[in-house]
Amino acid sequence: MKSLEKFNVIFLGAGVGLLTLAFLTLGLVPAMMTNSVKPIEVMPKEVPEDFQEYYETVDEYKTALYQVRDIYFKEACWHCHSQYVRPVGNEALRYGPVSTPDEYQNDLNLPQLFGTRRVGPDLIRQHGKRPNDWQFVHLYNPRDVVPLSIMPGYTWYFNADKSPKPEAVALVAYLQWLGSWQEDRTANVYDTRQ
Repeated sequence: MKSLEKFNVIFLGAGVGLLTLAFLTLGLVPAMMTNSVKPIEVMPKEVPEDFQEYYETVDEYKTALYQVRDIYFKEACWHCHSQYVRPVGNEALRYGPVSTPDEYQNDLNLPQLFGTRRVGPDLIRQHGKRPNDWQFVHLYNPRDVVPLSIMPGYTWYFNADKSPKPEAVALVAYLQWLGSWQEDRTANVYDTRQ
């Protein structure tokens, strides 16, 4: 009986030790690394020309960007669309240099949306890659512009006449904002395979 209790104590100690080690290596160390990076100012100082018909002030535009952050969580967009360029084969050709931690140190990118699966393209550098009309059509029915897309259509963000509701406009504004702070991006190629 004493030897069984001895093993229980050993296993309990090992479990607590491994839990502590996991907390330190997977929780505390990454938090310390990202908090040591100085945040960059990425919030827009003016409403982009393409969205001036929808937003009169910068505050309205910023409010829309924050609302979409919540929609992005609610609709689980981040499951398929990560918001960071991964260091895997040919990603640099499609999205430019691999992302760095400082790219995500702003209010709209915290916590980081790293995604769970690799289904859709990374969106962190979506800014200016496609025109707004393309984004609206893709949001309404993705297969109209990407025939092999498995993304569902988000028709409830549109009126009966297929005109965008404020949520759809905000979603497109958010997509067009992603990566706008990047100065050193490679030229975006219009690629319908994505």
